[in-house]
Amino acid sequence: MGCAWIEFDVRLTADGALVLCHDDRLGRTTTGRGLVAEQPLAAIRGVDAGSWFGERFAGERVPTLDEALTLCRELGLGANVEIKAEGGRGPATAAAVADCIARLENRLPAILVSSFLPDAVTAIAACAPAVPRGMLWRKVPHNWRKTVDRLGCTTVNTDQLYLKEPVARGVRAAGYALLVYTVNDPKKARQLFDWGVTSVFSDAPDIILRAVGTEAGDGARPGAES
Repeated sequence: MGCAWIEFDVRLTADGALVLCHDDRLGRTTTGRGLVAEQPLAAIRGVDAGSWFGERFAGERVPTLDEALTLCRELGLGANVEIKAEGGRGPATAAAVADCIARLENRLPAILVSSFLPDAVTAIAACAPAVPRGMLWRKVPHNWRKTVDRLGCTTVNTDQLYLKEPVARGVRAAGYALLVYTVNDPKKARQLFDWGVTSVFSDAPDIILRAVGTEAGDGARPGAES
């Protein structure tokens, strides 16, 4: 589909493993029930995470972060790892992500770690300072520059619904990459790239890529959201 990167969310299980799951609960995308944070890895690996999407995916298991990063490396895809956590578990989740990255060493794909949680970004900066990181916002706040400088971020990630052209141009002029989610409309994608946006997250990256071609800002290519 022409993707250069893929974005996915990671959460910490009850026994300290990292799995990919967008929601805090298992019910919407698996046959399991309850909070990811309250289930051990063995229980989460025992549920079906594919049937909801289509019959041919029946039996698909919830992947671990190790598996996802290894596959990204094999496929030549960059990985944007978003840390999600509840109940103050952001720093612990970030530390586990840092451990996974260190464990894989030279088997890593290109990587970016991001989060809506400042404490998680702070923790990844402390545990894995060489790993590029991004701060996520729904709407970029007025004091964004102070926050990303303090956290040593290289990207600003934000919702296309709230992004305005002056803000986009300001972020880019300051030297930061600007990543925008979730863009499924080719016309909107072209507008964002005209504003200087570096890359977009999309559920339909093939459509976006055909629409923007090589004219995307700074030669950027759309990303994909899982």
